Amino acid sequence: MEYKWVVLTVTTVGIFMATLDSSIIVVGLPQVVSSLQTNLVEGVWFITIYRLMITVLLVGIGRMADLYGRVRLYNLGFAIFSLGSLLSGLSITAEMLLAFRLIQGVGAAFLFVNSVAIVTDAFAGSELGKGIGINQVAINAGTITGYTLSGVLIQLFTWRSIFLINVPIGIFGTYWSRKRLKEISHPARGEKFDLPGAVTFSASITLLLLGLTLGSITDPLSLGLTVLSFLLMIIFALAERRASFPVLDLSLFRIRLFTAGNIANLLSGLAFAGLAFVMTLYFQLVRGYDPLHAGIFLIPLDATLIFIGPISGSLSDRWGARGLSTTGLVVAAGGFFYLSGFTATTSYPLIALGLVLVGFGIGLFRSPNASSVMGSVPGAKRGISSGVRSTIINTSIVASIPLVLSVMTADVPYNILVNIIGNPTTISGGQIIGNYAAAFLTGLQHALVIFSALILVSAVFSFLRGSRPD
Repeated sequence: MEYKWVVLTVTTVGIFMATLDSSIIVVGLPQVVSSLQTNLVEGVWFITIYRLMITVLLVGIGRMADLYGRVRLYNLGFAIFSLGSLLSGLSITAEMLLAFRLIQGVGAAFLFVNSVAIVTDAFAGSELGKGIGINQVAINAGTITGYTLSGVLIQLFTWRSIFLINVPIGIFGTYWSRKRLKEISHPARGEKFDLPGAVTFSASITLLLLGLTLGSITDPLSLGLTVLSFLLMIIFALAERRASFPVLDLSLFRIRLFTAGNIANLLSGLAFAGLAFVMTLYFQLVRGYDPLHAGIFLIPLDATLIFIGPISGSLSDRWGARGLSTTGLVVAAGGFFYLSGFTATTSYPLIALGLVLVGFGIGLFRSPNASSVMGSVPGAKRGISSGVRSTIINTSIVASIPLVLSVMTADVPYNILVNIIGNPTTISGGQIIGNYAAAFLTGLQHALVIFSALILVSAVFSFLRGSRPD
Protein backbone atom coordinates (compact mmCIF):
# COMPACT_ATOMS: atom_id res chain seq x y z
CA MET A 1 0.00 0.00 0.00
CA GLU A 2 1.30 3.47 -0.87
CA TYR A 3 2.63 5.17 2.26
CA LYS A 4 0.26 8.13 2.18
CA TRP A 5 -2.70 5.75 2.43
CA VAL A 6 -1.01 3.92 5.29
CA VAL A 7 -0.71 7.29 7.04
CA LEU A 8 -4.38 7.94 6.47
CA THR A 9 -5.45 4.63 8.03
CA VAL A 10 -3.29 5.13 11.11
CA THR A 11 -4.16 8.77 11.73
CA THR A 12 -7.84 8.09 11.07
CA VAL A 13 -7.96 5.69 14.02
CA GLY A 14 -6.26 8.23 16.29
CA ILE A 15 -8.35 11.26 15.42
CA PHE A 16 -11.50 9.12 15.52
CA MET A 17 -10.82 8.03 19.09
CA ALA A 18 -9.81 11.51 20.26
CA THR A 19 -12.99 13.01 18.80
CA LEU A 20 -15.15 10.15 20.04
CA ASP A 21 -14.27 10.92 23.64
CA SER A 22 -14.89 14.60 23.13
CA SER A 23 -18.58 13.84 22.55
CA ILE A 24 -19.23 10.42 24.09
CA ILE A 25 -20.20 11.77 27.52
CA VAL A 26 -22.51 14.57 26.29
CA VAL A 27 -25.63 12.44 25.81
CA GLY A 28 -25.06 10.44 28.99
CA LEU A 29 -24.14 13.40 31.20
CA PRO A 30 -27.32 13.32 33.35
CA GLN A 31 -26.72 9.61 34.07
CA VAL A 32 -23.04 10.11 34.99
CA VAL A 33 -23.89 13.05 37.25
CA SER A 34 -26.58 10.99 39.00
CA SER A 35 -24.38 7.88 39.38
CA LEU A 36 -21.47 9.78 40.93
CA GLN A 37 -23.83 11.86 43.09
CA THR A 38 -22.45 15.18 41.95
CA ASN A 39 -23.92 18.34 40.39
CA LEU A 40 -24.16 19.82 36.89
CA VAL A 41 -21.25 22.27 37.32
CA GLU A 42 -18.88 19.42 38.13
CA GLY A 43 -20.61 17.26 35.52
CA VAL A 44 -19.95 19.77 32.76
CA TRP A 45 -16.30 19.54 33.76
CA PHE A 46 -16.30 15.82 32.89
CA ILE A 47 -16.66 17.10 29.33
CA THR A 48 -14.71 20.32 29.70
CA ILE A 49 -11.54 19.07 31.40
CA TYR A 50 -10.87 16.67 28.52
CA ARG A 51 -11.32 19.41 25.96
CA LEU A 52 -9.44 21.88 28.15
CA MET A 53 -6.32 19.73 28.25
CA ILE A 54 -6.44 19.33 24.49
CA THR A 55 -6.84 23.06 24.01
CA VAL A 56 -4.13 24.33 26.37
CA LEU A 57 -1.49 21.85 25.16
CA LEU A 58 -1.99 22.06 21.40
CA VAL A 59 0.30 25.01 20.63
CA GLY A 60 3.10 23.68 22.82
CA ILE A 61 2.80 20.18 21.39
CA GLY A 62 2.71 21.59 17.87
CA ARG A 63 6.00 23.36 18.48
CA MET A 64 7.48 20.23 20.07
CA ALA A 65 6.44 18.24 17.00
CA ASP A 66 8.37 20.62 14.73
CA LEU A 67 11.43 20.29 16.99
CA TYR A 68 11.45 16.59 17.88
CA GLY A 69 9.33 14.78 15.29
CA ARG A 70 5.59 14.32 14.79
CA VAL A 71 5.46 10.52 14.61
CA ARG A 72 7.20 10.04 17.96
CA LEU A 73 4.73 12.31 19.74
CA TYR A 74 1.78 10.73 17.94
CA ASN A 75 2.79 7.26 19.20
CA LEU A 76 3.16 8.60 22.75
CA GLY A 77 -0.30 10.16 22.52
CA PHE A 78 -1.95 6.84 21.72
CA ALA A 79 -0.41 5.18 24.79
CA ILE A 80 -1.40 8.01 27.17
CA PHE A 81 -4.93 8.13 25.74
CA SER A 82 -5.41 4.37 26.27
CA LEU A 83 -4.24 4.59 29.89
CA GLY A 84 -6.54 7.54 30.59
CA SER A 85 -9.50 5.66 29.11
CA LEU A 86 -8.90 2.63 31.34
CA LEU A 87 -8.60 4.74 34.48
CA SER A 88 -11.69 6.81 33.62
CA GLY A 89 -13.76 3.66 33.26
CA LEU A 90 -12.63 2.47 36.71
CA SER A 91 -13.35 5.78 38.51
CA ILE A 92 -15.45 5.54 41.68
CA THR A 93 -15.72 9.26 42.52
CA ALA A 94 -16.30 12.43 40.56
CA GLU A 95 -12.84 13.68 41.50
CA MET A 96 -11.21 10.52 40.15
CA LEU A 97 -13.09 10.80 36.88
CA LEU A 98 -11.99 14.42 36.50
CA ALA A 99 -8.33 13.49 37.11
CA PHE A 100 -8.37 10.58 34.68
CA ARG A 101 -10.24 12.53 32.00
CA LEU A 102 -7.38 15.02 32.29
CA ILE A 103 -4.92 12.24 31.45
CA GLN A 104 -7.10 11.22 28.52
CA GLY A 105 -7.05 14.80 27.28
CA VAL A 106 -3.25 14.94 27.35
CA GLY A 107 -3.08 11.89 25.09
CA ALA A 108 -5.77 13.26 22.81
CA ALA A 109 -3.82 16.52 22.41
CA PHE A 110 -0.85 14.60 20.99
CA LEU A 111 -3.21 12.81 18.57
CA PHE A 112 -5.07 15.96 17.48
CA VAL A 113 -2.01 18.04 16.62
CA ASN A 114 0.06 15.42 14.89
CA SER A 115 -2.72 13.70 12.95
CA VAL A 116 -3.39 16.59 10.56
CA ALA A 117 0.32 17.53 10.34
CA ILE A 118 1.33 13.96 9.44
CA VAL A 119 -1.41 13.76 6.79
CA THR A 120 -0.32 17.13 5.36
CA ASP A 121 3.27 15.88 5.11
CA ALA A 122 2.21 12.68 3.33
CA PHE A 123 -0.30 14.29 0.96
CA ALA A 124 1.46 17.60 0.25
CA GLY A 125 0.57 18.44 -3.33
CA SER A 126 -2.46 18.05 -5.54
CA GLU A 127 -4.25 15.51 -3.31
CA LEU A 128 -3.99 17.41 -0.03
CA GLY A 129 -7.69 18.27 -0.05
CA LYS A 130 -8.65 14.63 -0.54
CA GLY A 131 -6.35 13.44 2.25
CA ILE A 132 -7.55 16.02 4.78
CA GLY A 133 -11.14 15.51 3.63
CA ILE A 134 -10.97 11.82 4.52
CA ASN A 135 -9.22 12.69 7.78
CA GLN A 136 -12.07 15.07 8.58
CA VAL A 137 -14.50 12.20 8.03
CA ALA A 138 -12.86 10.48 11.01
CA ILE A 139 -13.53 13.57 13.13
CA ASN A 140 -17.16 13.66 12.08
CA ALA A 141 -17.54 9.89 12.48
CA GLY A 142 -16.07 10.14 15.98
CA THR A 143 -18.61 12.78 16.89
CA ILE A 144 -21.63 10.86 15.63
CA THR A 145 -20.39 7.60 17.12
CA GLY A 146 -19.86 9.34 20.45
CA TYR A 147 -23.42 10.60 20.60
CA THR A 148 -25.01 7.35 19.43
CA LEU A 149 -22.66 4.81 21.01
CA SER A 150 -22.91 6.40 24.44
CA GLY A 151 -26.68 6.03 24.39
CA VAL A 152 -26.47 2.37 23.35
CA LEU A 153 -23.78 1.47 25.90
CA ILE A 154 -25.47 3.27 28.78
CA GLN A 155 -28.78 1.53 27.97
CA LEU A 156 -27.17 -1.91 27.80
CA PHE A 157 -24.40 -1.63 30.39
CA THR A 158 -23.35 1.34 32.55
CA TRP A 159 -21.69 4.67 31.87
CA ARG A 160 -18.29 3.08 32.59
CA SER A 161 -18.47 1.18 29.32
CA ILE A 162 -18.23 4.42 27.30
CA PHE A 163 -14.61 4.72 28.44
CA LEU A 164 -13.59 1.07 28.67
CA ILE A 165 -14.53 0.47 25.03
CA ASN A 166 -11.58 2.69 24.06
CA VAL A 167 -8.99 0.44 25.66
CA PRO A 168 -8.72 -2.39 23.08
CA ILE A 169 -8.89 0.10 20.19
CA GLY A 170 -6.26 2.28 21.84
CA ILE A 171 -3.91 -0.65 22.34
CA PHE A 172 -4.29 -1.61 18.68
CA GLY A 173 -3.74 1.99 17.57
CA THR A 174 -0.57 2.30 19.67
CA TYR A 175 0.87 -0.85 18.10
CA TRP A 176 -0.22 0.05 14.56
CA SER A 177 1.21 3.58 14.66
CA ARG A 178 4.58 2.41 16.02
CA LYS A 179 4.79 -0.28 13.35
CA ARG A 180 3.74 1.67 10.25
CA LEU A 181 4.46 5.39 10.61
CA LYS A 182 7.80 6.95 9.68
CA GLU A 183 9.11 10.49 10.03
CA ILE A 184 8.91 12.45 6.76
CA SER A 185 9.48 15.96 8.09
CA HIS A 186 12.93 17.03 9.23
CA PRO A 187 12.88 18.23 12.84
CA ALA A 188 14.30 21.70 13.35
CA ARG A 189 17.96 21.75 14.35
CA GLY A 190 19.64 24.14 16.78
CA GLU A 191 16.36 25.58 18.08
CA LYS A 192 15.11 25.53 21.67
CA PHE A 193 11.65 25.02 23.09
CA ASP A 194 10.16 28.25 24.46
CA LEU A 195 8.96 26.95 27.84
CA PRO A 196 7.99 30.38 29.32
CA GLY A 197 5.95 31.14 26.22
CA ALA A 198 4.21 27.76 26.32
CA VAL A 199 3.38 28.13 30.02
CA THR A 200 2.07 31.69 29.60
CA PHE A 201 -0.11 30.72 26.63
CA SER A 202 -1.50 27.63 28.39
CA ALA A 203 -2.22 29.63 31.55
CA SER A 204 -4.08 32.27 29.54
CA ILE A 205 -6.25 29.71 27.76
CA THR A 206 -6.88 27.84 31.02
CA LEU A 207 -8.04 30.97 32.83
CA LEU A 208 -10.30 31.91 29.92
CA LEU A 209 -11.99 28.52 29.86
CA LEU A 210 -12.28 28.47 33.65
CA GLY A 211 -13.96 31.86 33.49
CA LEU A 212 -16.42 30.55 30.93
CA THR A 213 -17.30 27.33 32.76
CA LEU A 214 -17.15 27.83 36.56
CA GLY A 215 -20.51 29.56 36.76
CA SER A 216 -22.61 32.29 35.26
CA ILE A 217 -20.56 34.43 32.87
CA THR A 218 -21.59 37.54 34.85
CA ASP A 219 -20.22 36.27 38.18
CA PRO A 220 -17.33 38.38 39.59
CA LEU A 221 -15.04 35.32 39.67
CA SER A 222 -15.76 34.46 36.04
CA LEU A 223 -15.23 38.06 34.91
CA GLY A 224 -11.99 38.32 36.89
CA LEU A 225 -10.58 35.13 35.41
CA THR A 226 -11.51 36.27 31.90
CA VAL A 227 -9.82 39.66 32.35
CA LEU A 228 -6.70 38.01 33.77
CA SER A 229 -6.66 35.66 30.79
CA PHE A 230 -6.60 38.55 28.34
CA LEU A 231 -3.82 40.29 30.28
CA LEU A 232 -1.70 37.13 30.14
CA MET A 233 -2.37 36.81 26.42
CA ILE A 234 -1.12 40.38 25.87
CA ILE A 235 2.03 39.56 27.87
CA PHE A 236 2.46 36.39 25.82
CA ALA A 237 2.14 38.24 22.50
CA LEU A 238 4.68 40.88 23.54
CA ALA A 239 7.14 38.25 24.77
CA GLU A 240 6.82 36.12 21.63
CA ARG A 241 7.77 39.06 19.43
CA ARG A 242 11.16 39.17 21.17
CA ALA A 243 11.76 35.42 21.61
CA SER A 244 14.50 33.86 19.49
CA PHE A 245 12.53 30.63 19.01
CA PRO A 246 8.89 31.45 19.88
CA VAL A 247 6.47 28.67 20.75
CA LEU A 248 3.96 30.42 18.49
CA ASP A 249 5.29 32.11 15.38
CA LEU A 250 3.09 35.21 15.18
CA SER A 251 4.22 35.79 11.60
CA LEU A 252 1.79 33.02 10.61
CA PHE A 253 -1.03 35.47 11.19
CA ARG A 254 0.34 37.69 8.44
CA ILE A 255 -0.89 35.01 6.04
CA ARG A 256 -4.39 36.25 5.26
CA LEU A 257 -5.74 32.85 4.32
CA PHE A 258 -4.40 31.28 7.54
CA THR A 259 -5.84 34.01 9.77
CA ALA A 260 -9.26 34.36 8.14
CA GLY A 261 -9.65 30.60 7.84
CA ASN A 262 -8.99 30.16 11.55
CA ILE A 263 -11.44 32.92 12.50
CA ALA A 264 -14.05 31.11 10.40
CA ASN A 265 -13.11 27.91 12.28
CA LEU A 266 -13.61 29.61 15.64
CA LEU A 267 -17.07 31.03 14.91
CA SER A 268 -18.42 27.99 13.08
CA GLY A 269 -16.99 25.69 15.77
CA LEU A 270 -18.85 27.57 18.50
CA ALA A 271 -22.11 27.09 16.66
CA PHE A 272 -21.64 23.51 15.54
CA ALA A 273 -20.49 22.18 18.94
CA GLY A 274 -23.27 24.13 20.64
CA LEU A 275 -25.88 22.58 18.34
CA ALA A 276 -25.24 19.05 19.63
CA PHE A 277 -25.66 20.24 23.23
CA VAL A 278 -28.84 22.17 22.42
CA MET A 279 -30.40 19.23 20.57
CA THR A 280 -29.46 16.82 23.37
CA LEU A 281 -31.24 19.06 25.89
CA TYR A 282 -34.20 19.38 23.55
CA PHE A 283 -34.60 15.65 22.94
CA GLN A 284 -34.12 14.59 26.57
CA LEU A 285 -35.51 17.45 28.65
CA VAL A 286 -38.22 18.84 26.37
CA ARG A 287 -39.33 15.72 24.49
CA GLY A 288 -38.50 13.20 27.26
CA TYR A 289 -36.48 10.76 25.15
CA ASP A 290 -33.85 8.48 26.72
CA PRO A 291 -30.11 8.85 25.91
CA LEU A 292 -30.27 6.07 23.29
CA HIS A 293 -32.92 7.84 21.23
CA ALA A 294 -31.34 11.25 21.77
CA GLY A 295 -28.12 9.90 20.26
CA ILE A 296 -29.88 8.17 17.38
CA PHE A 297 -31.85 11.31 16.52
CA LEU A 298 -28.57 13.20 15.99
CA ILE A 299 -27.42 10.77 13.29
CA PRO A 300 -28.65 12.88 10.31
CA LEU A 301 -26.36 15.73 11.38
CA ASP A 302 -23.08 13.87 11.36
CA ALA A 303 -24.04 11.26 8.77
CA THR A 304 -24.39 14.11 6.29
CA LEU A 305 -21.00 15.46 7.40
CA ILE A 306 -19.42 12.05 6.87
CA PHE A 307 -20.84 11.83 3.36
CA ILE A 308 -19.98 15.37 2.28
CA GLY A 309 -16.49 15.65 3.86
CA PRO A 310 -14.39 13.68 1.35
CA ILE A 311 -16.42 14.97 -1.59
CA SER A 312 -15.84 18.61 -0.63
CA GLY A 313 -12.15 17.89 0.00
CA SER A 314 -11.71 16.47 -3.50
CA LEU A 315 -13.67 19.34 -5.05
CA SER A 316 -11.45 21.88 -3.29
CA ASP A 317 -8.39 20.35 -4.99
CA ARG A 318 -10.04 21.14 -8.30
CA TRP A 319 -11.96 24.37 -7.71
CA GLY A 320 -10.36 25.94 -4.65
CA ALA A 321 -11.67 26.38 -1.13
CA ARG A 322 -13.19 29.86 -1.07
CA GLY A 323 -16.47 29.25 -2.90
CA LEU A 324 -17.15 25.86 -1.33
CA SER A 325 -16.42 27.06 2.21
CA THR A 326 -18.54 30.19 1.92
CA THR A 327 -21.47 28.39 0.32
CA GLY A 328 -21.36 25.72 3.00
CA LEU A 329 -21.48 28.26 5.82
CA VAL A 330 -24.46 30.08 4.27
CA VAL A 331 -26.34 26.77 4.00
CA ALA A 332 -25.45 25.90 7.60
CA ALA A 333 -26.67 29.31 8.83
CA GLY A 334 -29.99 28.62 7.12
CA GLY A 335 -30.18 25.24 8.84
CA PHE A 336 -29.58 26.77 12.28
CA PHE A 337 -32.24 29.39 11.72
CA TYR A 338 -34.70 26.76 10.50
CA LEU A 339 -34.10 24.63 13.61
CA SER A 340 -34.72 27.63 15.88
CA GLY A 341 -38.41 27.31 14.99
CA PHE A 342 -38.88 23.92 16.65
CA THR A 343 -41.55 23.47 19.32
CA ALA A 344 -42.32 20.78 21.88
CA THR A 345 -44.43 18.98 19.25
CA THR A 346 -42.43 19.45 16.04
CA SER A 347 -42.30 16.18 14.11
CA TYR A 348 -38.93 14.48 13.91
CA PRO A 349 -38.70 14.47 10.07
CA LEU A 350 -38.84 18.29 10.13
CA ILE A 351 -36.10 18.40 12.77
CA ALA A 352 -34.03 15.89 10.79
CA LEU A 353 -34.26 18.18 7.74
CA GLY A 354 -32.70 21.02 9.71
CA LEU A 355 -29.93 18.74 10.98
CA VAL A 356 -29.20 17.60 7.42
CA LEU A 357 -28.95 21.22 6.25
CA VAL A 358 -26.45 22.05 8.98
CA GLY A 359 -24.48 18.85 8.36
CA PHE A 360 -24.33 19.51 4.63
CA GLY A 361 -23.18 23.09 5.12
CA ILE A 362 -20.52 22.36 7.74
CA GLY A 363 -19.32 19.37 5.71
CA LEU A 364 -18.94 21.58 2.65
CA PHE A 365 -16.94 24.07 4.73
CA ARG A 366 -14.61 21.98 6.89
CA SER A 367 -12.43 20.00 4.51
CA PRO A 368 -11.73 22.82 2.00
CA ASN A 369 -11.04 25.22 4.86
CA ALA A 370 -8.67 22.77 6.58
CA SER A 371 -6.71 22.05 3.39
CA SER A 372 -6.42 25.75 2.51
CA VAL A 373 -5.28 26.74 6.01
CA MET A 374 -2.70 23.96 6.26
CA GLY A 375 -1.57 24.42 2.66
CA SER A 376 -0.96 28.13 3.17
CA VAL A 377 1.96 27.68 5.61
CA PRO A 378 5.58 26.58 5.04
CA GLY A 379 6.23 22.86 5.52
CA ALA A 380 8.60 23.43 8.45
CA LYS A 381 5.81 25.15 10.41
CA ARG A 382 3.02 22.64 9.86
CA GLY A 383 3.27 21.27 13.39
CA ILE A 384 2.71 24.62 15.08
CA SER A 385 0.17 25.62 12.40
CA SER A 386 -1.81 22.47 13.11
CA GLY A 387 -1.52 23.25 16.81
CA VAL A 388 -2.92 26.76 16.32
CA ARG A 389 -5.75 25.46 14.15
CA SER A 390 -6.64 22.69 16.60
CA THR A 391 -6.41 25.08 19.56
CA ILE A 392 -8.90 27.44 17.94
CA ILE A 393 -11.30 24.61 17.08
CA ASN A 394 -11.13 23.08 20.56
CA THR A 395 -11.46 26.47 22.27
CA SER A 396 -14.70 26.95 20.36
CA ILE A 397 -15.88 23.48 21.43
CA VAL A 398 -15.10 24.13 25.11
CA ALA A 399 -16.73 27.57 25.02
CA SER A 400 -19.86 26.35 23.22
CA ILE A 401 -21.62 24.89 26.28
CA PRO A 402 -21.02 27.97 28.49
CA LEU A 403 -22.24 30.10 25.58
CA VAL A 404 -25.46 28.09 25.34
CA LEU A 405 -26.02 28.39 29.08
CA SER A 406 -25.29 32.13 29.12
CA VAL A 407 -27.72 32.76 26.25
CA MET A 408 -30.40 30.71 27.99
CA THR A 409 -30.05 32.70 31.23
CA ALA A 410 -31.88 35.52 29.45
CA ASP A 411 -34.98 33.29 29.70
CA VAL A 412 -34.25 31.04 32.70
CA PRO A 413 -32.32 32.12 35.84
CA TYR A 414 -28.92 30.44 36.04
CA ASN A 415 -29.56 28.53 39.29
CA ILE A 416 -32.86 27.19 37.90
CA LEU A 417 -31.19 26.28 34.61
CA VAL A 418 -28.44 24.33 36.39
CA ASN A 419 -31.03 22.45 38.41
CA ILE A 420 -33.10 21.56 35.34
CA ILE A 421 -30.17 20.18 33.36
CA GLY A 422 -28.39 18.48 36.23
CA ASN A 423 -31.35 16.77 37.87
CA PRO A 424 -33.06 14.01 35.84
CA THR A 425 -36.05 14.05 38.25
CA THR A 426 -37.12 17.37 36.71
CA ILE A 427 -38.32 15.40 33.68
CA SER A 428 -41.79 13.94 33.90
CA GLY A 429 -43.50 12.57 30.82
CA GLY A 430 -41.35 14.70 28.57
CA GLN A 431 -42.10 17.95 30.38
CA ILE A 432 -39.89 19.95 32.75
CA ILE A 433 -41.50 20.22 36.18
CA GLY A 434 -42.15 23.74 37.35
CA ASN A 435 -42.92 27.06 35.71
CA TYR A 436 -39.92 27.16 33.39
CA ALA A 437 -40.78 24.60 30.70
CA ALA A 438 -41.78 27.23 28.10
CA ALA A 439 -38.89 29.54 29.03
CA PHE A 440 -36.43 26.64 28.76
CA LEU A 441 -37.59 25.87 25.22
CA THR A 442 -37.41 29.57 24.30
CA GLY A 443 -33.85 29.71 25.59
CA LEU A 444 -32.88 26.81 23.33
CA GLN A 445 -34.47 28.60 20.37
CA HIS A 446 -32.60 31.82 21.13
CA ALA A 447 -29.30 29.92 21.31
CA LEU A 448 -29.90 28.56 17.79
CA VAL A 449 -30.62 32.05 16.45
CA ILE A 450 -27.33 33.30 17.93
CA PHE A 451 -25.51 30.38 16.33
CA SER A 452 -27.05 31.16 12.96
CA ALA A 453 -25.68 34.70 13.23
CA LEU A 454 -22.21 33.40 14.16
CA ILE A 455 -22.18 31.16 11.10
CA LEU A 456 -23.08 34.09 8.84
CA VAL A 457 -20.20 36.15 10.24
CA SER A 458 -17.97 33.13 9.69
CA ALA A 459 -19.11 33.05 6.05
CA VAL A 460 -18.01 36.67 5.62
CA PHE A 461 -14.50 35.83 6.81
CA SER A 462 -14.43 32.79 4.56
CA PHE A 463 -15.32 34.92 1.54
CA LEU A 464 -12.95 37.80 2.30
CA ARG A 465 -9.86 35.69 2.91
CA GLY A 466 -9.01 35.18 -0.77
CA SER A 467 -8.21 31.91 -2.52
CA ARG A 468 -4.42 31.65 -2.16
CA PRO A 469 -1.77 32.61 0.36
CA ASP A 470 -0.49 36.17 0.38
